[in-house]
Amino acid sequence: MYETLLQWFGYGLCHQLPERSFFGGGVQVPVCARDTGIYVGFLVSVLVITAMQRNRPTGLPSLSVSILMGGFVLAMAADGLTSYAGLRETSNLTRLVTGLMAGYAMGALALPLLNDQLWRNGSHDRVLGTGRAVAVWLASLAIAVPALWWIAPLLGALYPLLVVSSILGTLTLVNLILVCLLPAFERRADRVSDAWTQLLVAFALSWVEVALSALLKYGLVRISGG
Repeated sequence: MYETLLQWFGYGLCHQLPERSFFGGGVQVPVCARDTGIYVGFLVSVLVITAMQRNRPTGLPSLSVSILMGGFVLAMAADGLTSYAGLRETSNLTRLVTGLMAGYAMGALALPLLNDQLWRNGSHDRVLGTGRAVAVWLASLAIAVPALWWIAPLLGALYPLLVVSSILGTLTLVNLILVCLLPAFERRADRVSDAWTQLLVAFALSWVEVALSALLKYGLVRISGG
């Protein structure tokens, strides 16, 4: 039952091929190695930057840091495209690393948008605006790789739940940006306790998206006769 629920959760989000996925306690993680990296990377990136820069920066990263992030996303795209095209073989470790890199970049780019829409008072500072902040951010990425590759599987059946939490956290943060575009919610919070309504709406939307994506894939599979 537990594994069935996990697989349903990721059904509309990923191909869920066992050979491209991780396992914890014999239970398959609901999304593949690359998607695991993306979702975990996005959430960890946001949390690390938020812990470092408590002034809620709303400025986008500098050009040099943005180019670095673009390289991270391109690395994932290159790995995926060349392997799918049959030009080279890839591995779950490579999928995880490039997924983490892309997730880290996307989280760092999304955070200033979130800060700008959610908080009543934010800083005009850039995200990752100092060399120290960039160094800590990159160090956390380097730590995340062995943590997910070696340590997370030791959690057993809790490992898939960790990934589920990362997926929901990522979707909720992205949806929170959209929710806060509504005038009733835009820039209304001074602290987290002021944003519970926005967070609950964004969290509910995340579950709706997961359910609708699963239903859509199920319908398409049925139509195609799969």
